[in-house]
Amino acid sequence: MKEQKIRIVKTFGCCRFVYNQTLSHRKKAYENEKRTISKTDCNNFCNRELKKEYKWLKEVDKFALTNAIYNMDTAYQKFFKEHTGYPKYKSKHDSHKSYTTNFTNENIVVDYEKGKIKVPKLKLVRAKVHRKFTGKIRSATISQVLSGKYYVSVLVETEHEELQHTDKNIGLDLGIKDLCITSDGEKYENPKIIKKYEKKRTKLQRKLAHKEKGSNNYYRQKREIALSHEKIANTRKDYLHKVSYAIISENQMIVSENLQIRDMVKNYYLAKSISDISWYELTRQLEYKAK
Repeated sequence: MKEQKIRIVKTFGCCRFVYNQTLSHRKKAYENEKRTISKTDCNNFCNRELKKEYKWLKEVDKFALTNAIYNMDTAYQKFFKEHTGYPKYKSKHDSHKSYTTNFTNENIVVDYEKGKIKVPKLKLVRAKVHRKFTGKIRSATISQVLSGKYYVSVLVETEHEELQHTDKNIGLDLGIKDLCITSDGEKYENPKIIKKYEKKRTKLQRKLAHKEKGSNNYYRQKREIALSHEKIANTRKDYLHKVSYAIISENQMIVSENLQIRDMVKNYYLAKSISDISWYELTRQLEYKAK
């Protein structure tokens, strides 16, 4: 297990390195020669030059490096097409670390009976498999969150099953007292998840303030806080999935107001309540589930 952790951390680092190097390569090509290079050119630059100069890049999964380059390309294309911010260089201090590998020649296998999963370069890893799936495996994303936990998300291609059509159309009124109220009067309560765990979080933060910075106890306490944040995020997301599924299943057309949440959270008195209720996440889930 220790060897597998080292391998995962090394892959995170190599993906970050390749992402940053190919972004610099693309930037220099444009600044110096006014030349735009494609993701294929960037991939060739990695295989022919970076791997030749930095031999340790050959030790990790090649698909992970290619996907890191493709992620850089996606961010680069968004900058021009959607006028988002210019792609930023990745830091080893980023809170979320991940890499994606592709399925080929049975290199990704999920063993439900033994509770294990096989991914390239890691062999079989013990895992808590949350649910069984059917369909063709396309890729697997390995990630690590602040609490130190590792996750594997498996992307599966399966046949799309349409929900049963209904004649019901509704509008949603998003609120703070209730998460939302439908146009036919049905209310979905606001669970106030942050408020529920606020006392515990405050207690953990106070304990951290009394720990010596850099000590083992300090990092142990930081992990406790990260676990608390993770529990809040998972509880909220689970509730929103249940609400969004219920709304999608019962209605043919759903209309929701388009709130300027970024401006609304500037209000000191409402910021915490708005962040807790997660309107954006609810509307995001409704949008992709309705497609």
